[in-house]
Amino acid sequence: MKRISLDETVSTNRYARELPEDQNHGLTLVTAEFQTAGRGAGTNRWESERSQNLLFSLISYPKGLLANQMFALSEVTALAIRDTLSSYTPGFQIKWPNDIYYNDKKISGMLIENDLQGKWVHRSIIGVGVDINQTRFLSDAPNPVSLAQILGKAVERNQVLNSILLQFNHYYGMMEREQFSELHNRYMQHLYRRNALHPYADATGTFQARIIDVEPTGHLVLECQNGEQRRYDFKEVSFLIQS
Repeated sequence: MKRISLDETVSTNRYARELPEDQNHGLTLVTAEFQTAGRGAGTNRWESERSQNLLFSLISYPKGLLANQMFALSEVTALAIRDTLSSYTPGFQIKWPNDIYYNDKKISGMLIENDLQGKWVHRSIIGVGVDINQTRFLSDAPNPVSLAQILGKAVERNQVLNSILLQFNHYYGMMEREQFSELHNRYMQHLYRRNALHPYADATGTFQARIIDVEPTGHLVLECQNGEQRRYDFKEVSFLIQS
């Protein structure tokens, strides 16, 4: 794996996108101590104090991954982060599609940008933020938490990163071997709010529902109290969480 370490950048995903293509290394890791405009999904921004958290992007060139299978990259990355954090203490889950939660608080998020060639995924840039040692959050994000806050002590960031990379390689290998069912089953096993009624909101208003499936395409399937099933793409439904 090729590694690029930056002190400061606009965002690791933007830096990664501007690099010349290099498929010979397989995976390229770009890390930063600080991002001036770290991005989340949509218009979201990722708050991170300098040199306190993990900010990185992975550049990969998946072999033989169809565009309609690219949600597997979310599963690979989310599982790698969840498994690593769970080695410190139990209680971490994957909030659809790929955030990591501890109870009802968010510790990690990601932004995955895929370049397609025809029906295939040519390149994937996986941007990740994991709150490690930050103890004060100043943005209006409703529910951030760090590993240090959970454990009550600071954590060696590189140790966390190396474990994430080890787990990522494990799950990425499963994906390349087309073990999609095994990967998906493990993802579902650790899904936040699975199989219990919780509040959600969509364009029609608020409602109670339970998660019954996440399709291979990444669509979320909810079942309302009256038995009605609703299917959502990213950003079409919100999880209502008490602060």
